[in-house]
Amino acid sequence: MSVTAQDVLAFWFDDENTPHWFAADSAFDARIRQRFGASVVEAFAGKLDGWTATSSGWLALLILLDQFPRNLYRHDPRSWSADAVAQRVALSGLARGDDRQLPAIQRVFAYLPLEHAENHALQQRSVELFEVLSAQAPEDVQAQFAGFLDYARRHRAVIERFGRFPHRNAVLGRASTAEEVAYLAQPGAGF
Repeated sequence: MSVTAQDVLAFWFDDENTPHWFAADSAFDARIRQRFGASVVEAFAGKLDGWTATSSGWLALLILLDQFPRNLYRHDPRSWSADAVAQRVALSGLARGDDRQLPAIQRVFAYLPLEHAENHALQQRSVELFEVLSAQAPEDVQAQFAGFLDYARRHRAVIERFGRFPHRNAVLGRASTAEEVAYLAQPGAGF
C-alpha cells in the first residue's frame, strides 16, 4: 500500500504520537519503521519530490527526510544522511511561503531541518523563524512555543561555539576536540 503525504501528517500529528516526538522510544521507532520505512527510502531517493506541490505535502516530505530518519536510524550515520536535502527542501518551501499555510505546531517541523544544520546561517534563520512563531503562538500554548525557541537558540549556540554538533562525532567517526569532550561531559549536553 502506497503512503500519502496525508498519511505521514495524520500519523505524526496524532495526539497519541506527539508525546514521542523528542524522546528515544524503541516501540514508537518500530511503528515508524513498519509504516513509513519504505517511504523514507523513497524520499531519500527523490521519488517523493512531487509532494512539494502543496504546503502539506512539502511538510510531509520534510518529516520523512528530517524527523523519521532520527527515529529509524538512532546511533547510526543515516540519522543525518538526508539533512542537506531536507534543508534545501525546507528553504525552497520557505521561499514559496509554504510555512505560512500551516498551523503553528506544524510549522515547528518545517523549521527543524534548519535547526538541525551544522551551518551558522541556517541556524540563524532557524532562530529568526522560531522567534516569529513564538511571538504569534496562541496564549494557551505560549510556553510550549517558548520552549521550541529556546531549543533553537541552544542549537545555534552549539554551532556558534563548535561549528558542528559534538554529540554526532562518535557516530559519524569524527574526532572530538578537548573542548568538545569537556562539553559532552556536562549534564544535558547534546540533543
